[in-house]
Amino acid sequence: MKPDTPSPSASASLAASPAVWLVLLSAAGIFALTMGTRQNMGLFMGSLNTSTGLGVASISLAFAFGQLWWGLTQPFAGAVADRYGAGRVLLMGVLLVAVGTALTPFMTTQLGLIVAIGVLSAGGAGMAGPAVLMSATMRLVPPDKRGLATGVVNAGGSFGQFALAPITAGLLVAIGWVGALETLALLLLLGLPAAWVLRRRAAGMNAGPGAAPAVVVLPVREALSRALRLPSFLLLSAGFLVCGFHVAFLATHLPGVVAACGLPTQYAGWAMAMIGLFNIVGSLAMGWAVGRWRMKSLLALVYVTRAVAVLIFVLSPKDATTLLVFSAVMGFTFLSTVPPTAGLVAKFFGPGNMALLFGVVMLSHQVGGFLGAYLGGRIFDATGSYDWVWYIDIVLAIGAALLHWPIKEAPLARTAAAA
Repeated sequence: MKPDTPSPSASASLAASPAVWLVLLSAAGIFALTMGTRQNMGLFMGSLNTSTGLGVASISLAFAFGQLWWGLTQPFAGAVADRYGAGRVLLMGVLLVAVGTALTPFMTTQLGLIVAIGVLSAGGAGMAGPAVLMSATMRLVPPDKRGLATGVVNAGGSFGQFALAPITAGLLVAIGWVGALETLALLLLLGLPAAWVLRRRAAGMNAGPGAAPAVVVLPVREALSRALRLPSFLLLSAGFLVCGFHVAFLATHLPGVVAACGLPTQYAGWAMAMIGLFNIVGSLAMGWAVGRWRMKSLLALVYVTRAVAVLIFVLSPKDATTLLVFSAVMGFTFLSTVPPTAGLVAKFFGPGNMALLFGVVMLSHQVGGFLGAYLGGRIFDATGSYDWVWYIDIVLAIGAALLHWPIKEAPLARTAAAA
């Protein structure tokens, strides 16, 4: 499929190019729908448990497998998108999320839930996830605008979580959990036109005066070999694993935390909405900050903030104010790790293999996500509380902050020359 030929100034300026903004809004819209649906699935934990009688730990395994599968699909989807373009990959991804969401109410066994939630929905969300979306964005804008652009796309996922949390909670009350899931499946189909826009616009936009340099795509094996030999890339991936643990635990078990605190059920929806709302602020703020401060320092600051926030939450009385303030702080840091992480990958290797290599980093993130979702359920079943998960959270956050200090913020060629 031959891409449309852009005007010479198509990517010279992010603010002056409606075509680029259309692509960014389309990418943000897809991310809003897929992320908003996935991150609010925890609201159905109690209904699934009541309907199937499988127990929290068994259902948590389906969610945990979804976290892992979401990460596993991203390097492969990224490699295909790097080679053939993002449009087809995103189209298939949106459709799979919709199908998996629609089938979830009809699954009454652990294997069925793993297929619907863990394979179809999570796999589709991985195909239409940040690796492919961020790569498409990186190719469209000049290097000095990439931080802001990734912040805009990332804020889309945050907005989806914020907007869909109260909608989902309202649907649960109004039409029941089955009707709520079917409605979400229909809403996901709104992402199909956005995938079409990216198919029409994704390639060739960085031509012309003032545009980013020509993109060079290395063979998959060579790109992976270069990445896995770079210590800074490995440290970045290890830190992102911790981020996955934090995010998946909250997305899956925050409604359970609300119940354990003795608060009304509706506070779970409000807590998720607070995370989504402040996630928007955090994503845009981080996109702005990426061009002004060292990205590894920004990441270390995020993890230290999480450690302090969790510690204060553990030591504070578990009332509505504490919950909502804690959700706001965690929301500010929730996905704010993505712009500097994507920025470092692009800085190390350039945008040519961005989808593949950021997909590898996302795989590490989702290994942590698997542990956060599954261990949260196992520890709760074993102890009757989430206290030990919070303690693990604090230790991991401090460790992640320390991991980022040795990272060298330099392109791979410069790093190799220095070595």
